[in-house]
Amino acid sequence: MRRASFFNVVSVALGLAFLYLPIAILVIYSFNASRLVTVWGGWSLHWYAELLNDRAMLDAAWTSLRIALVSASAATLLGTLAALALVRHGRFRGRVLFSGMIYAPLVMPEVITGLALLLLFVSLDLDRGFWTVAIAHTTLTMCFVTVIVQSRLIGFDRSLEEAAMDLGCPPFKTFLTVTLPLIAPAVAAGWMLAFTLSIDDLVIASFTTGPGATTLPIRIYSEVRLGVKPQINAICTVMIALVGIGIVAASLLGKRNAARRERGAALGAQV
Repeated sequence: MRRASFFNVVSVALGLAFLYLPIAILVIYSFNASRLVTVWGGWSLHWYAELLNDRAMLDAAWTSLRIALVSASAATLLGTLAALALVRHGRFRGRVLFSGMIYAPLVMPEVITGLALLLLFVSLDLDRGFWTVAIAHTTLTMCFVTVIVQSRLIGFDRSLEEAAMDLGCPPFKTFLTVTLPLIAPAVAAGWMLAFTLSIDDLVIASFTTGPGATTLPIRIYSEVRLGVKPQINAICTVMIALVGIGIVAASLLGKRNAARRERGAALGAQV
């Protein structure tokens, strides 16, 4: 086994420090007893208790969570259908225009996307609020879902669907019972990415939000301009913990599914 060189070790250490040291500092200072975020005053859970009494911050977090759930679900549905159209229907008329419109938010600056959506909602005389932000986030994240699901469908074995239909299964039922379970990991990955992008978005939400629909990033940004409150460190740490739990759960689920497939393959080989 080749030993790692000093240069490689230092490079990896600096890379990890660059990525995770700011997050570690934020988590540590969320347990700071001092009101000054730059002065260490000992370990305490005081600011987590204060966070429970910060109604505005909790309402913003709940609004962001609801918007992310709605927009991620809508983006997953629309993105999966778009991926099916691009992969399964060949060179149909308008394919280039359709794919260009799907992929545009990937390369379009968020400021332009946010301004365009703002002008759209104003021209339609829509009151800006929860649903306008959800529509905007769906527009932003649908392209990411399409790319992920499309990459899975490109390598999909169509013979499994053909076998099901040869046995009398209707096309729609074939999709639900054969295709969808096989592409489910890609669909789930697209949903998780869409959910994360929605929770994280600040620029587009600031253009399309209105009274009563302040998201968590907007709330944090507005309060940071007046000074970093210890409660901000606390709620960011809670979000980091939730993301970490989700990653661990997804990893364990993936390993369990892989082990189940290996056992099934071994039993099939024995038979």
